[in-house]
Amino acid sequence: MNIGDGFPVRDFVARRDRVLSSLDGAIGLVFAGDGPPPLSGFWEPDWNFYYLTGIRDEPGAVVLFDPRAEDPLRRCVLFLKPRNPEVEAWDGYRDPISTALKAQTGFDTVMRTTALPRTLTTIARRRGVLACLHPFAVYDGPASPDLALFRKVVERSVGISIKDQTNLLPSLRAVKSAREVREMERAVRASASGYRAAMRSIRPGMPEREIQRVVEEGFRAGGATGTGYNSIVGAGLNSTVLHYMANSGVAKAGDLVLIDAGARVGGYTADVTRTLPVSGRFAADQREVYEVVLAALEAGIRACRPGVHMAAVDAAARKVIDRAGYADFFIHGIGHQLGIEVHDVTPDGPLKPGMIVTIEPGIYIPDQRLGIRIEDDVLLTRQGPRVLTSEIPKTVRAIEAAMKRR
Repeated sequence: MNIGDGFPVRDFVARRDRVLSSLDGAIGLVFAGDGPPPLSGFWEPDWNFYYLTGIRDEPGAVVLFDPRAEDPLRRCVLFLKPRNPEVEAWDGYRDPISTALKAQTGFDTVMRTTALPRTLTTIARRRGVLACLHPFAVYDGPASPDLALFRKVVERSVGISIKDQTNLLPSLRAVKSAREVREMERAVRASASGYRAAMRSIRPGMPEREIQRVVEEGFRAGGATGTGYNSIVGAGLNSTVLHYMANSGVAKAGDLVLIDAGARVGGYTADVTRTLPVSGRFAADQREVYEVVLAALEAGIRACRPGVHMAAVDAAARKVIDRAGYADFFIHGIGHQLGIEVHDVTPDGPLKPGMIVTIEPGIYIPDQRLGIRIEDDVLLTRQGPRVLTSEIPKTVRAIEAAMKRR
């Protein structure tokens, strides 16, 4: 079983204990998700399940929270699918339930999912309250897995209610521990290695795919275990497409190339964007727009303080762009939470110390084949914002100096 990505099991136990103490006696479930391993890439769990367990390779697993269980060893139970030797011959051998497995996972009780229906029905009748922890779906989507299951229980019993606790896990995940911050700082350092490699390598006539290769190899050289998302490398007109991922064009002399890519280290990812002049120097008109975006970035970072909503951060950055006359060319929000996922869960309410958010203003003018976005990762502290990605050049002077050394 693959657990933790280097984090000690006690960290996951502590996270589960915080959930137990926040449920106010209600029963909660968190599902890993299911499905066979893909032929391309790897199967990935629901990231709330990963946050609580560190387990990456147990499709169909479930964590049950029962804060009022009479037996303290059953207040947090891990359910795993039954073993199937024929399936395991194809997909990998799995551990039996044992004392060693319990120690490895930090669960005092591990059961098979065949026992979940009877277990859940019994304790639901005793407690009378079920709490939804998975995010609710939009009205035309399938119900979240815990809500769907709870409805089946309620249909077959009386006196059981369902309550909304969907903000609990986002509120825990968004505020990073010191260990999580250190892991994300490692992801930023690996990302910086990739961007330095790009600035040393980019030349007119270089395919976007080759730039991507240079960046991602730089990530690995810097200690990355992978990328946090599909890398975006867009030159010229392609720089104006927000989520351009074909990376099939060529960076031409006089173009800007927008690179939005972040290294993953273990369970956490960085998210960085830099816009670079293919020829090594910004043209006058490019520089003018670039300075507006940079000023908007700095305004957004200054606005990142505990107690402030992201809407206020967006307004601070957007004001700079609007005043410069580019209001119609900033077509997205200012940023998002960052952590296990690149677009990490977003809790209700204002920013808090320990959150890490991206600030990423941009101006996109297709008629001029001009797209500029600059993105930093920012840690909220009680003393104010701390830019984690500050070592990656972003001023005109710093970028041109870095590219001059090609």
